[in-house]
Amino acid sequence: MSTSAELESTTIAVAPGGEATAVLAVRNDTDIVEAYEFEVVGECASWTVVEPARLSLYPGTRGTVTLRLRPPRSPEVPAGEVPLAVRVLPVERPELVTVPEGTVHIGPFQMLRGWLAPQRRRGWRSGRFWVVLHNQGNTPLAVGLEPADPAEELKFRLDEQQPALEPGEQREVRLRARARKLHWFGKPPSKPFTVTAAPDAGEVSEHELAPPEQFDGELHQIPIFPKWLLALLALLLALLLLWFTLVRPQVQRSAKEAAEEQAREMAAAGELVPPGGQPEEPQPEPPKPQPETPPKQPGEGDALNTTPGGGQESVTLPVVTDGADNAAGTWTVPEGKVFFATDLVVANNQGDEGVLTISFGDRLITRIALETFRNQDYHWVTPIQVSAGERITAAVTCARPGTPATGQQATQCSELLNVAGVLRNAQP
Repeated sequence: MSTSAELESTTIAVAPGGEATAVLAVRNDTDIVEAYEFEVVGECASWTVVEPARLSLYPGTRGTVTLRLRPPRSPEVPAGEVPLAVRVLPVERPELVTVPEGTVHIGPFQMLRGWLAPQRRRGWRSGRFWVVLHNQGNTPLAVGLEPADPAEELKFRLDEQQPALEPGEQREVRLRARARKLHWFGKPPSKPFTVTAAPDAGEVSEHELAPPEQFDGELHQIPIFPKWLLALLALLLALLLLWFTLVRPQVQRSAKEAAEEQAREMAAAGELVPPGGQPEEPQPEPPKPQPETPPKQPGEGDALNTTPGGGQESVTLPVVTDGADNAAGTWTVPEGKVFFATDLVVANNQGDEGVLTISFGDRLITRIALETFRNQDYHWVTPIQVSAGERITAAVTCARPGTPATGQQATQCSELLNVAGVLRNAQP
């Protein structure tokens, strides 16, 4: 007792996306009524069905079922021969299972999809693009690429002229488009172009041959000098023209007029030689009568710029000692005058050691150690009044003469006192 099953045709041809049928005959050689179930095994199982799915046979009888093969139009089902096997399983006696086999021949087909990425590029002269190719057929595909632009203003360079793709493979081919010349200024021009992808026929029939694909691209060429730069250059040129034609002549004219006006003012003041004449020599003023000055007493200072009616007065009192001794310099305010002291300067040029005492009349102004200064000055906002007949005295007590700039120690102490202020007439 056994179960026998066989395919009426062991070779089945089917086109992807189409349908093919095969007849499977089953014979029950047992002594019982048997039901049979069917299971397709192998690569065809996902797209093959058995109708009917269950078959019952009396002993010694024969029956058939139909196999419907519908392979999808996909690169996942490659072209070529694929084994087909159907397990025939008796329900009552499963140990009598049988597996008839056959071969399915899947026809080839081509399907190409592609695009250009990006479709538009900006650049001064060249742009880089990618030609993306996707083989959606079930057979290897060689694709010829041919870029072209109708205006013939571009040059092209491809990394691969004819890439080969396996079923389901996607590949990117680099394409560089380069303008034949630079665009210096003006409106940015657009340079369109196309890339034609033509699949090689190979062993595919004309019916299954994929049509050529065409991808559109565009190179947007940027000018070397943009619009804003041209506008800036035009503005600078306009400013230069304005400077040389209007502003500069006006500035020169104004400067010339100012110089001429100043020259006229100076000529009017007698500082310039009038045109065509000689400069006038200033006439000497007659000498003013000088007041009689009482003879200077020994030790008194020199009075400078003394004016009977009052004015600025400067008195210098030199004080020179005889070795390490005492000495004094004095100046007496003239009769009928009042001296207002505002500034006082003392000098110790030799670096002597000792004490300097300054007094106005009976008033002690300051007492200074000589070794503490070389030059010292005092100034008063409120002048110190020295009446007529009072003396301004600078007294020096010399402890040790210093060393002047000559480098040899002096034998005498030598100081200098300068008193400045205003000498006025005394009020009656």
